[in-house]
Amino acid sequence: QHLVIVATDSGAARTVAAGIDRTILSPRWSGDGAWIYGFIEDDRNQHFARLNAANGKLERLREGRRETTAFDLGPKGRIALLESTVDRPDEVFALDARQVRPLTHQNDAWLASVQLASVEEISFASKDGAQISGFLVKPPGYSPGRRYPTLLQIHGGPVSQFANAFMPMWQIFASQGYAVVAANPRGSSGRGEAFAKAIWAEWGGRDAEDVLAAVDYAVKHGVADPDRLGVGGWSYGGILTNVVIAKDARFKAATSGASIGNALSGYGTDMYIREYEIELGKPWKNLDAYLRNAYPLLHADRIRTPTLFLCGDRDFNVPLLNSEQMYQALRSLDIDTQLIIYPDQFHGLRRPSYLRDRMQRYVDWYGKYLQTDGKPTFLGEQPSSK
Repeated sequence: QHLVIVATDSGAARTVAAGIDRTILSPRWSGDGAWIYGFIEDDRNQHFARLNAANGKLERLREGRRETTAFDLGPKGRIALLESTVDRPDEVFALDARQVRPLTHQNDAWLASVQLASVEEISFASKDGAQISGFLVKPPGYSPGRRYPTLLQIHGGPVSQFANAFMPMWQIFASQGYAVVAANPRGSSGRGEAFAKAIWAEWGGRDAEDVLAAVDYAVKHGVADPDRLGVGGWSYGGILTNVVIAKDARFKAATSGASIGNALSGYGTDMYIREYEIELGKPWKNLDAYLRNAYPLLHADRIRTPTLFLCGDRDFNVPLLNSEQMYQALRSLDIDTQLIIYPDQFHGLRRPSYLRDRMQRYVDWYGKYLQTDGKPTFLGEQPSSK
């Protein structure tokens, strides 16, 4: 995304900081009009920064391994930030002369009562040599030399990224004895426009190779048990999960949320008609592009992975019919599968009881196929099978 200043009187437009090949988010003017405050996405981080409105010079006000997700500007230069790190959930801070002062301690008592998993930054080469960034989460009490059941987590977007933020889901999985590996494959944000456009019209090509290379990294370094691998994601993370299990039979369990396995079924039924026609063209003119992006459904006979599908019944981003289609394909192939439909929910679940239910189902599904004792715990309750 490019930041542009448009004059209200003449309509003249001027691109600010054209040389910064990174996305700038949530721009907001300073009171005196001299600065534009916002976030800049970089590789695995999102930092609070400001741009000189006159010359476009970028000034980072926060740096290091963190994700700042909200801010507010007050009188006399006061600034409030909301940010987290891999080992600390979101808290509110005051920013004074580039130094932060905590204003909340909402999570202190909880953090004192738990043992968190370590979250390491990793980098590795993909199949074609491209360098990919990611994370490796080792469970509490990790013992070098021991191999662990490992979950590949795939983010949505695809133009998004996993960042140095607190990830409750990763910590829950780690608490159950899993290692977690996550990549920011080509198509992700944080590394410039060319990197984000590298999967243009080829969803599930290079990015599938990149996330599989993350698994190879975890196996090569002695963390992942190659015989106990799982995979999962939501939205585009679910879409890429569908591709991965159709291309690689190593995975013993998968979860696919709000996903699609056939671009033709998405055309005209979801909210992305503009993206379809810009990237893939019109189906009657460029059918081959749609067929390439229908790989999971058209090659469902290659899938061997038991898969849990989940979706909100009111999702108009990636409608339920797409999950139903993949679910039916696996049923027809006699592969263990379930479809969980959450009433009155859109693309992202919002009701706390549904969020809890989904997390429990994840733990139970992976536990059924990856845990040697077959006794996942998490919340200590089994969700309804309805």
